Amino acid sequence: MANIYNLFKFLEDKKGKKIPLRAKLTHAPETIEKEDLNVEGDLDLEDTKISSLPDNLKVKGYLDLGNTPISSLPDNLKVGGSLYLKNTPISSLPDNLTVKGNLDLYKTKISSLPDNLTVEGDLDLENTQISSLPENLKVGGYLSLLNTKISSLPDNLKVRGNLFLDQTPLAKKYSKEQIRQMIEKKGGEVEGGIYI
Repeated sequence: MANIYNLFKFLEDKKGKKIPLRAKLTHAPETIEKEDLNVEGDLDLEDTKISSLPDNLKVKGYLDLGNTPISSLPDNLKVGGSLYLKNTPISSLPDNLTVKGNLDLYKTKISSLPDNLTVEGDLDLENTQISSLPENLKVGGYLSLLNTKISSLPDNLKVRGNLFLDQTPLAKKYSKEQIRQMIEKKGGEVEGGIYI
């Protein structure tokens, strides 16, 4: 695989073509420079052996880290599209994470979310260890809590899409109507349906 990096290095030297960040991350992380940290498009690292990312990384498109051994995200990570972390050992997210698209945490070891998290797209927490949500959570699409340990909902929860609560302690204890009333009494709102 080092041959791929060498090919890109050859093209950079001979033709002035910049080495893609993916090649640097997977084959020569020591060569990453400040100007490499602004990715204009998508960064697809799914199914790679990537275990860390540099601080201050900005990806204008989506960032896919699914099925990688990455266990934490860098400080000041900004993702202009969706962030896919499914099937990773991620257990927490940084406080200053910005995600403009979907946040996919399906089958991760995530156990908590940072306060005041805003996800402009869907938030998938299905089959995670999450047992509570932060106050003021805002989700622009659907919120999936299928098969989690959620037993209560936070103050000021805002979900513009559907709320999926199948196979949770909350769904076993309350009806859809009771859950909606509970959310509204706490200053929150679910614009879509509630599924239990």
